[in-house]
Amino acid sequence: MRKKIIIANWKMNHDFYETTSFIRNLLKFIFERKIYHKKKIIISPSFPFLHISNQIIQGTTLNIAAQNIHYMDNGSYTGEVSASMLKSIGIQKIILGHSERKKYFIETNDILFKKIQKGLQYNFDIIFCIGETLIERETKKHFLIIKKQLEETIFKFSLKYIHHFIIAYEPIWAIGTGNTAYPEEIKKMHEYIRFLFKKKYGENISNNISILYGGSINDINAKNIFSINNVDGGLIGNASLKIEKFLTIIQS
Repeated sequence: MRKKIIIANWKMNHDFYETTSFIRNLLKFIFERKIYHKKKIIISPSFPFLHISNQIIQGTTLNIAAQNIHYMDNGSYTGEVSASMLKSIGIQKIILGHSERKKYFIETNDILFKKIQKGLQYNFDIIFCIGETLIERETKKHFLIIKKQLEETIFKFSLKYIHHFIIAYEPIWAIGTGNTAYPEEIKKMHEYIRFLFKKKYGENISNNISILYGGSINDINAKNIFSINNVDGGLIGNASLKIEKFLTIIQS
């Protein structure tokens, strides 16, 4: 049975103090409200704070994810971080394919395929982001784009690996803009993504894979978005930086 999943993607935000105090306050809230098995909560801090964050959450139901990996194990790749490095500090989850990585770092489907390969080699759970641009939606190509993104990445892998994936649908035109897709647009796309997984891997996989929405979810619209059929939670950006807003989203 699919569990509700809430992921805080902090991007390049929060210093050491902000990161550690946020996580401790969040753990206090989870304990007080007894949110142990109702939903999965994942925090994705910046690279320098992954180790301390992972230490703080030990023995709790909170999870930590990295925001990226390189597709090589080591080498002359200044500023990059490898899967083996993350594994050595106990990280077990990663976000791949975020629209900002595609936009600013020119990550293609081919690059993402290699990153997925490396992540699976190290047994990571992968939050994989897919989504279309505004032009692609306005020209009615959004379904084709989503299909292509999956066919050139995840769908190249056999059935035995699919339990490692969480899908995050994030319309690129909604990221950080304050705009969200209309409920009917979200509903249709999530249904389509689930249909593609059914066609590729069968009904059991389709029924059990979690498909999240990401695209300017906040404390005001979260409840309505999470009530849409086939939306299993959210990949939260800006609204996850303030603990009060993030707690409201969790309760939604």
